[in-house]
Amino acid sequence: MIREKQEKTGLIIIDLTGPDGNAYALMAMAKRFAKQLGWKDQGAALINEMMSGDYEHLLEVFDNAFGEFVILER
Repeated sequence: MIREKQEKTGLIIIDLTGPDGNAYALMAMAKRFAKQLGWKDQGAALINEMMSGDYEHLLEVFDNAFGEFVILER
């Protein structure tokens, strides 16, 4: 079936069990989101904080920063 493109609305969902759940992928997304949001340092401080602990800490920092529009699924 072929259909017209439909506008995406709503939250961004990231599957942590797939390739997007990789720590490096999450840091790249955080940098992109920070840039899109116009953060002065483009997310450098956030990335440093994400790297300052283990994977669970990285997820917590990411969720605190972007949880309003991103859902992380395990």
